[in-house]
Amino acid sequence: MKLRPLADRVIVKRLENETKSAGGIVIPDNAAEKPDQGEVMAVGPGKRNDKGDLMDMNVKVGDRVLFGKYSGQTVKVDGDELLVMKEDDLFAVVVKK
Repeated sequence: MKLRPLADRVIVKRLENETKSAGGIVIPDNAAEKPDQGEVMAVGPGKRNDKGDLMDMNVKVGDRVLFGKYSGQTVKVDGDELLVMKEDDLFAVVVKK
């Protein structure tokens, strides 16, 4: 199944965190926090401004983004857990050097 978000919504797939601490201790799955980074899987067309013009989205498919721990709505699609959130819920795009 393919999802097409509406308005200024994005679909994000969480990226898995490291399962080892900096000291080399293995962290069990039930004790690990949910990651706050993800990859943008789909973006909507954008929202409209006061004049009715469509405003472009600031993120694109494939961007790695940061978001809050409790951001978005979780949905399951074909066994994958995805987040649907508004673009405003995203904090930043991770830029590699």
